[in-house]
Order: sequence, then C-alpha cells, then structure tokens
Amino acid sequence: MFLETVRSEGLNHFSYVVGDNGKAAVIDPRRDCKVYVEIAKRHGAQITYIFETHRHEDFVVGSLELARRTKARILHGKTLAFKYGEGVKDGDTFNLGDITLKVLETPGHTPESISLALIDNAAGDKAVGVFTGDALLVGDVGRTDFYPDRKEELAEKLYEILHRKLLPLGDQAIIYPAHGEGSVCGGSLAAREFSTVGYERQFNPMLAKNRKDFIQHKIWEEHHTAPYFRQMEKFNQDGIPLVAKLLEPEPASADDFSAAVENDGLFVLDVRSPGAFAGSHIQGALSIPLDRLALMAGWFLPYDRKIGLVADRDSDAAEARLYMMRMGYDNAALYLAGGMNSWAEAGKSIESIPAVDVETLRRRVANKEDFLVLDVRNRTEYVQTPSDPSVHIWIGDLPQRIKDLSRNRRIITLCNSGRRAIIAASLLKQAKFGDVEVCLGSAKTYKTLQIPGKTSKRVAA
Repeated sequence: MFLETVRSEGLNHFSYVVGDNGKAAVIDPRRDCKVYVEIAKRHGAQITYIFETHRHEDFVVGSLELARRTKARILHGKTLAFKYGEGVKDGDTFNLGDITLKVLETPGHTPESISLALIDNAAGDKAVGVFTGDALLVGDVGRTDFYPDRKEELAEKLYEILHRKLLPLGDQAIIYPAHGEGSVCGGSLAAREFSTVGYERQFNPMLAKNRKDFIQHKIWEEHHTAPYFRQMEKFNQDGIPLVAKLLEPEPASADDFSAAVENDGLFVLDVRSPGAFAGSHIQGALSIPLDRLALMAGWFLPYDRKIGLVADRDSDAAEARLYMMRMGYDNAALYLAGGMNSWAEAGKSIESIPAVDVETLRRRVANKEDFLVLDVRNRTEYVQTPSDPSVHIWIGDLPQRIKDLSRNRRIITLCNSGRRAIIAASLLKQAKFGDVEVCLGSAKTYKTLQIPGKTSKRVAA
C-alpha cells in the first residue's frame, strides 16, 4: 500500500493519493492535477477512482480535469445534485488491491459530506485510517454555517456522525483531513497535519462537549464567508471548464500594460511585498502580497475582468497565476515584464503610500495629532489598542464598510505584519481616499505602547 499527501500552500488544502497492487484513488484533488498522475505512475498504479468528500467552498476541485487525464470514475455524496460524477451511499466499498475504501455518510459541514474509512484487508477489518474531509479536523471540527437557515440541524448532524461513525472507527485510525491550520473551513485547527482518532478523542475540545453544548457552540460560532465561496459552489456542483494545461500569463511591456489598463479596464493586482508596494506602484492597483494571495484573493478579485499582475520576478507571476487558477480565476491575462523598474523606465506615473513604524505612531499619539488607526485584523486577533484614536474593521469587510470612514482625517492601516495593512491601504487609495499611510510594524507592539498620564478612549468600529 502507498499513501501520499499533496499540500496546496496558502489554501492549506490537503489531497491524497492512496493505492495498492496497481490501482489508486485520489481524494479531493486540486485543479492542477498532473502531480497525482505522477505519484500514481511512480508507484506503478492507475488512478481508477476520484473521491470528493464534499462540495468545497474554498477551491476549485480538480476531479473533471483529472478524470479527463485518467478516465477514472468521479464519486461524491448522493444527497446533492451534482451535474457530473456518481453518487455514493453509506456502506459502499471500493477495492484497490488489498485495501478497501468504505463510504461513511458524514453530513454536518455540508449535507452531502462523506468520509472514507481506509481498511488494510491483510491486517484485518478495522480501519487503519479515515479521510474525513472537513468533518473531523486536527484540533477542531468543520464549520456548519454554509447554510445559515440550517445551522442547528447541521450542527446536530455533525455531532451525531462524529460520535456514531468516526470515533467508533477506533483510536488506532489515522485522520486524513482536507484542510489544515489557517483554512477558512475551521476555526481552531492545530498546526500539526497528522493525528489519530484516539488523540482527537482525548484532546480535541469539540469532542469533549456534550450534545447541547456542541450544538450551541456551532450555532454561535463566527466565521467569515468570502464572496468567492458562491462561485466555488457553482463550479464544484456544476463543473468548471477544463484546462488542457496551466496557462501562463503573457509578459507585457510597460506600454502594452498601460494601454490594457486605460483601454480595456485591466484590473491591476500587485503581489510584491508591502514595502515594495508602499514605495512605488501603479495608480489604482490592488496590493495582495504573494504569500497572502491564496487566502485573500477571493475577497477582492473580480471574475469578470481581465487581471494584470505586477511582480518582482517572472516566477512570482507564475506562482500567483497558479494560486488564482485553483480558485477559478482564469482571467490573469498578462503580467508586467520587468516589474516596476520597466514601468518607471518607460516614464509611467508612479504612486506611493507613506510607511510608518510603531514608534512614529507612539510619537503622534503623544503629540495629540489628528489621525485614525484602522486595525484590519480579524475579530479573534483584535484587541482594542490602549492608545486612541483607533477603529477596527476586519480586512474582508472593508469594501462594504469603507463608506463609514471619514475622508477628512489621515488614516493609518495596521495589522500584525503589514500584509493585510497594505491591502487595506490600497483599497482606500482605490476608493480615492487622499491621506493614507500604512504601518509596516505589528499591532501587537502598538497596543502595548503606553502614554504616561493618558487615558485611552475607545473608538467604536
């Protein structure tokens, strides 16, 4: 038997290739699926089954693309009307040499969710592992709020399947979840990628709750819901157009890039570092640093406009394109060849955003200067700073709440690293706010600054 994990960075998505004796299955493949074919070939196996544990909300599943390459059957839960593949039910089994994958219907995270118990027939009939999708995660369980009017029902279903189907598999069963720490599909996932049913039974706080407390916790649990989730639901239920290969964005000269912006409405996405964007950028560009692109793109990027990339290196533009393709953004048409250096050398207009550090903020507070600190961390991270003035708007909510901010005050954006702060600053500049600065330091440092003799005034969001 062989089993390999394929990790998709940024989205913190895990997919798997498992097989034996010349046959293999892939669980929850991503769209750029050549890697699965290569793994199976290395083990002398043919991919015969493709399983989807549920309709994913945060990435485009690559089942159709992989089936085109392999002729494998696509299998998923039968309670959702997918427009492709086949429905499976509780107890269905699929053999791969001397191993068996047994279907467990595990609704809760979504109504059609399934898990797959992995049985090594040579060792007995107890599961050696289980592919849990987003039902049981490492340190947490899946969110149940994708159907707001069914929160209580789905929370109860999740409690039931955890205690009646997954935990009874036995403490020895290794857990293979669809997501890890940082994913939007859970709240408090552990940093570890691996666990067992026994370990989770003992240490997962959600499994320690009784039915009533579990359901109440899930009902009141708060998660962010990205706008692009609706697009993922459509793609992953109806299918997405196939791509014969991963198309690379075309390099464009500064003149051609500028013409596309002016004449074709090209949406400019800058994936350079916060400091680089602050120092110089194209007017109207949105900043999303490359290492945050997979997590943040779906909140701000359009599906109906061509997107032009600005990056430091050609390889960065290619990586950005890959991240975007996994979320169904096939509209990254071109990138600025030579980056901002070529733009400047061509004499094009450049904008900048003043960058400040936390010491500068401390000094301005002490001098009672009139400015607003806009903290864009999420609700869990956010603790109101002891120095005023500050306001909290989570970065994902900023487009909808930008109208609540005064255009007559200087605004300094702040997060824990500068990455979300630069996104916020670029959004403000897109919205024609004039006096915008970005703090490239940490909110954790800023909040500890104490001004002797000063009483903090809380400013409501």
